[in-house]
Amino acid sequence: MSDHAPKCPARPLSVPEPEPAPAHGSGDEPTRTRWAPVVALGLAMLVVTAELTMSAVTLPSIAADLGVSPAAAAWVLLAYSLPMAAIAIPAGRWADRASVRAALLLSMIGVGAASVLSAIAPTFWLLLAARVVQGVAGGLVVAVYMPLITSAVRPERRGSAIGAIITIMTLGGVAGAPLGGVVADAFGWRAVFLIKLPLLAAVVWMGVRTVSGGGTGLPAPDRSLLGEALLLGGAVTGVLLAFDNLAGRPAIGGALMVAALVLAAWWGRLDSARPMVTLIRARAFGGNLVALFAMSMSAGLIFFLVPYLVADVLRGGPQATGVALLFYIGAIAPVSPLAGLLADRRGTRPVIVAGSVLIVVAMLTMLTVGAGDGLVDVAWRMALLGVGAGLFNTPINTATLAAAPAGMAGSAGGASMTSRSVAMTMGSSVAALCWTLAGGGLAGFRAGVVTLAAVALAGLVAFLAIVGVRRAG
Repeated sequence: MSDHAPKCPARPLSVPEPEPAPAHGSGDEPTRTRWAPVVALGLAMLVVTAELTMSAVTLPSIAADLGVSPAAAAWVLLAYSLPMAAIAIPAGRWADRASVRAALLLSMIGVGAASVLSAIAPTFWLLLAARVVQGVAGGLVVAVYMPLITSAVRPERRGSAIGAIITIMTLGGVAGAPLGGVVADAFGWRAVFLIKLPLLAAVVWMGVRTVSGGGTGLPAPDRSLLGEALLLGGAVTGVLLAFDNLAGRPAIGGALMVAALVLAAWWGRLDSARPMVTLIRARAFGGNLVALFAMSMSAGLIFFLVPYLVADVLRGGPQATGVALLFYIGAIAPVSPLAGLLADRRGTRPVIVAGSVLIVVAMLTMLTVGAGDGLVDVAWRMALLGVGAGLFNTPINTATLAAAPAGMAGSAGGASMTSRSVAMTMGSSVAALCWTLAGGGLAGFRAGVVTLAAVALAGLVAFLAIVGVRRAG
């Protein structure tokens, strides 16, 4: 990761657009909705997403205990998040052929084993190796997200199911950081990697008892899939690292970006990648990815611009920033299930549009924040942004699943994860670059907001042009 503060797809194929079909594997829909597997999946996703917030609080202690710099300690987070994003699409393709239950159990066991290895790692490099394994196992959880939904939930209830999962993940993410801090203060940083083990055991128990199988066990990845994993994983990793270095070390960032584009183009020419490329080029699916990418870039406002605004303009500390972010997260949790219900009853696309519009409006209200304002002035705007995000996230995931052909739910989830991860990294980098070029302060904040709002608005316009707003169920 760059020491500097500011951070700054494939060949078209002439093939038919795939028709949506909602189920995993054979394409058969479940006869009834089973909520126990949904809860198990929600808890599994909670473990994966809360891992970043919990481990983030341990970085100073890890740096002091293992004798590394703060910049090096940040790789404890990157070593976990990079593999998750890098293997998302290949892991999704593998999950489409695997037993949903077996894949979920494997991922949970992998996360648990890697957590133990992280806790007992005697050196920093062994800790990073364990975190990479943990990230790969976490990527498998993401890979089975949509296949499990298709196998357990009727199409007309999938919005509600996804809304429930997002709520569980959001509430867990809120609790992750303070819980990790309490455990680290009381027992040391190593204990933070172990506190999830009881929850992992509960998910394994629930998975064995409630999740149906499907697929063909755990098929060994063939050579073509491994080749795709290397090429596409390298491309995604290159893009993420390029944006991390672009502002502070532009030569390195540029070289990484070129390498990433070469690897992506190579992957796009593989025969085995043809179904995935076809899916991405499909009108409905591609339009969803465009909207997801554009709205996910708002992460630059949440994770870069607002913290710098609070610190440099409003003269607040980390606690004030945490409160502002809590308003954002707190708004997402209750709105997500409501968005799921609306998507099930009214169709996904009108709700996607409503959430997108609210995100753009909330970002534009940030332009009226002044140097004399206080935390309350930022907090209500963050809550408004959270409402927009809550309205957007659930139906966009539901629509993405509905646009996937039978047997490609995992692939769809992998593409969605990749799009979101790259956009969030790019959003932070763009925000940092705008902040720097405008000279920081209120001018830098507003320059970043205008840029990210323009991207979100362009994504909404593109979504309307590609997909439209007709009812989607």
